[in-house]
Amino acid sequence: MKAIAVKPGTPNSVHLRDIPEPTLDQFPNGKGVLVKVLKVGVDATDKEINEALYGNAPPGDDFMVIGHESFGIVEAVGENVTRFKPGDYVTATVRRPGSSIYDKIGTYDMTSEETYYERGINLLHGYLTEKFVDEEDYIIRVPEGLTHLHVLMEPMSCAAKAVHQAYEVQRRMKVWSPKVAWVMGAGQIGLLTTLALRLRGLQVCTIARSAGPHLKSEIVEGMEATYVATKDTDLDELVKKTGRPDIIVDATGSSIIAFESMKYLGLNGVLVFTSVTGDSDKHELPTSKINLEWVLGNKLLLGSVNANRDHFEMGIRDLALGEMMYPGVTEKILTNPVDGLENYAEMMRLLVEDNSALKVYVNVASE
Repeated sequence: MKAIAVKPGTPNSVHLRDIPEPTLDQFPNGKGVLVKVLKVGVDATDKEINEALYGNAPPGDDFMVIGHESFGIVEAVGENVTRFKPGDYVTATVRRPGSSIYDKIGTYDMTSEETYYERGINLLHGYLTEKFVDEEDYIIRVPEGLTHLHVLMEPMSCAAKAVHQAYEVQRRMKVWSPKVAWVMGAGQIGLLTTLALRLRGLQVCTIARSAGPHLKSEIVEGMEATYVATKDTDLDELVKKTGRPDIIVDATGSSIIAFESMKYLGLNGVLVFTSVTGDSDKHELPTSKINLEWVLGNKLLLGSVNANRDHFEMGIRDLALGEMMYPGVTEKILTNPVDGLENYAEMMRLLVEDNSALKVYVNVASE
């Protein structure tokens, strides 16, 4: 069957290749689920893997199938599968467990091992192919009423985890009732984080470079949040309007903006880093001032990456509620379909060259 792959470590090696079809007997415990791939989303991670900034091939192969945002339909299940049946719409988690205690209890996204296993990212093949098979524990059902949001399930899981983790760690405050949130960046993670925070009742400012009106500002405003363009608004002035934010989530992909955000966080606040940065940027900050304010202000910096099954289910619930609260808004994120695996060059062109491409995804097959 066809697949889109790269040769990790070799820049711009993306290509179409034939790989063997998966089978249920790859999981002799009878817990395998065979999925026909319908759509796969791609993002900056896939672009950076093609640039050889990170990623390693699975053992025994010199290539890796990319794509970690899956959406498909179950074709067959093993004899011991209880959660799924043929015809169910599904997505799948990305990370797989190692051997740490965190991996063993199902929180493989919190592994304490240096080596991590992620489908389509590191040491495991991804989903940009015609079919895949995986264990039941890593498959999540997508409600039929949400299939129009298809490849947003995985990025929504990351947004849901970032917000959930912020609330989890802030239990340390005993009484913590955040009112104001800033989301740095208006890409797919930033917009989905905006949704998750709005559904919790926060006043949200989604901050990006370009001035509106445009699609991103339309989506933010459709979620009853405020779109802020740094081209037009100084963030110190924004603080005067909103007060210092209780939560900041960075989803820019820029380490500079992530660290600059430390200057604005309010007392007892939490700043969440979600960006994976493969570059070597350096930046100067008033470190003594930040250190003093953070120590005296009981502020917290939290890193959040990937998601486990629980976060996927949280994200799906948020997408469902979001459809009820802001009907038709989230779907606008899905901007750039590419038809067929053979059109991988157009997929990469959109990722690399088209700044207006908010969400690129591949239509792999019809049902």
